[in-house]
Amino acid sequence: MSVRRTRFYIDKRNGKFLGVCAGIADYFGWDVTLVRVGFVLATVSGVGFLPLVYLAINWIVDPKPSMLYNDSADEREFWRKVRVSPQRTVRDVNAAFRDADRRLRGIEAYVTSSNQRLANEIDSLR
Repeated sequence: MSVRRTRFYIDKRNGKFLGVCAGIADYFGWDVTLVRVGFVLATVSGVGFLPLVYLAINWIVDPKPSMLYNDSADEREFWRKVRVSPQRTVRDVNAAFRDADRRLRGIEAYVTSSNQRLANEIDSLR
């Protein structure tokens, strides 16, 4: 089975009861406490079918694979952004590559120019 990082999983390791609220919080990058409080408030305020939805989600959705718990914080943040807004993430990555390419062209132009001082410094290093 291939593990997809953009998929919704139940987070049983960080969950209190069945891990559905922890999975929702992990998927959207929200604080798990706020998701739990929101679930309890919605249930108490009259949305009585929410516990059934909670149990159905637990029954339908797969648990989070153990290899995804080993990701770094930067990697988790990147994949959360991909899940929430894939177009914006692609645009941000393209912008980062364009910026790196622009800086690399500047360095290349400086090094390959006929800068006598730079040529003397390079020769002195040999």
